[in-house]
Amino acid sequence: METVPVKSSAFYYSRALPSARALTLGLAVTLFVLFCVLPVVYMFVVSLTNAAGSFTLNNYRQLLTEPRQRGLLLTSIVLGGGAAIFATVLGAPLGLLFARARLPAKRFLRLALIVPLVLPPYIVALAWVILTGPVGLFARVAGRDLLSDWTYSLTGAIVVLGLAFYPLSMLATEAAARRVDARLEESALLAASPSRVLWRITLPLIGPTVAAAGLIVFVLALSEFGVPALLRVRVFTTEAFTAFAAFYDFGAGVALCAPLLVVALIVGVVIKFIIGERLLVTTRSLQLGLPLIFSRPFRTAILIGIAVVICASTLLPLAALLFETTGINRIASAISTSGDAIANSLWLAFAGATLIVALAVVLGYGRARARSRVRMFFDPTLILLFAVPSTVVGIGIIGLWNRDGVMGQVYSSQWIIVVTYIARFAPVAALMLAAGIRQISTSSEHAAEVAGASWTRTFGGIILPQLRTSLVATWVVSFIFCFGELGATILVAPPGESTLPVRVYTLIANTSSAEVASLALMQVGITIVPLVLLSVFLRTTRGRKLA
Repeated sequence: METVPVKSSAFYYSRALPSARALTLGLAVTLFVLFCVLPVVYMFVVSLTNAAGSFTLNNYRQLLTEPRQRGLLLTSIVLGGGAAIFATVLGAPLGLLFARARLPAKRFLRLALIVPLVLPPYIVALAWVILTGPVGLFARVAGRDLLSDWTYSLTGAIVVLGLAFYPLSMLATEAAARRVDARLEESALLAASPSRVLWRITLPLIGPTVAAAGLIVFVLALSEFGVPALLRVRVFTTEAFTAFAAFYDFGAGVALCAPLLVVALIVGVVIKFIIGERLLVTTRSLQLGLPLIFSRPFRTAILIGIAVVICASTLLPLAALLFETTGINRIASAISTSGDAIANSLWLAFAGATLIVALAVVLGYGRARARSRVRMFFDPTLILLFAVPSTVVGIGIIGLWNRDGVMGQVYSSQWIIVVTYIARFAPVAALMLAAGIRQISTSSEHAAEVAGASWTRTFGGIILPQLRTSLVATWVVSFIFCFGELGATILVAPPGESTLPVRVYTLIANTSSAEVASLALMQVGITIVPLVLLSVFLRTTRGRKLA
């Protein structure tokens, strides 16, 4: 009689246990919901209640009925739209030039043009105030105030935000132009002139990506707090801060930003509809596309235009800060008086960037390898969370974490600032790492699985080594974002604890412009260092691959 092997209960128990991959993804999603989603959901729920805890729509009714609120909505939309248009007008032509034209010192020019992207926008605004304010450098030279009316205006805020965000449009356009299949342009050249091919083939192909980049700039400008606050432009983000900081009104503060959240959600869906998976895929075409060839005078004019953009967006603001510091002694004095804030910013940004990357790499892996329809909503959700105004994130974190127990202990310590960094920047880090993981073939994972390797070993030995460049780039970007975060940090920072951006912002109205400029210049220097190191790392990595 043939005996049938009996499987032990341990076998069935092991089969019932979730895999390491499921456990890791589940933990990452849980932390993502806790840090990034719950503060926003909590604030939305609070906005639907009154002081007694009862359901009410008064906050939103006032938002729709009061003329002042409609004016704020119009100002916010004009600010976002103007910044998006200005950034696209500057960035898109530059991106096309770097993708298709032969320019001298192209790498240096590209790096110089990217610098505004890593500078906190409020620092750029502060520099322009020092230049064009009522007692700014231009007013001192002219002997009277000339430009302060322009500086403290909606137009000034649009220009500052456009100068801060145009590198996004430039990089997106360059990437899109490099992805164009060269065979399409070569075929069209058989029957049309190069200029006609450019207008009828190349530009329509890169147009969706340019539009998507413009929409992202629109959302970022809508959610910006520092620039409107410094330039005295009343928008929803500054009103939300006032509602909480001055009146401690949670519901009104969130309701004021509800239109921005709706706009951000619509923009996220539109971006996903326009470019689909191209939001994540950044591979280049194997062949160089249609080159842009200019005459010598026209190329000289282009270089002069690039120099003007670099001067307006980077050199002039930095020169203003440097001139206002009045020397090395002032910088040394600012370091001595604000040393604790500088040290806090450095280690909190380091911790925040490290934890953000650790969480985002798992989320990005889940997004890149997802096969269900859930991934269709993943990108718009991340864009929406990243676009939530920093003031709303800060208010939500206060309401959610200010309670007894472990959460209260975290809230009363510096770690609440790290929690804020994760809530603000984990979504964009997940998008960046998902882009890198999608470029890694799944065949190596399948081969490792067939060979009997565990998912943990496959992830650590195959995925992460191939993702090294993306991990380093994402960490640097996260560090820069954390180091310059202002809107949420100024709300959640415990008493006696401060970061460098909060220190600079609070000193603007209470101390000399020389000390403020010294601290701002120091923040710029610390921010640029990781960008330079990243450039060196990428060049070294590229050299090793070629070798």
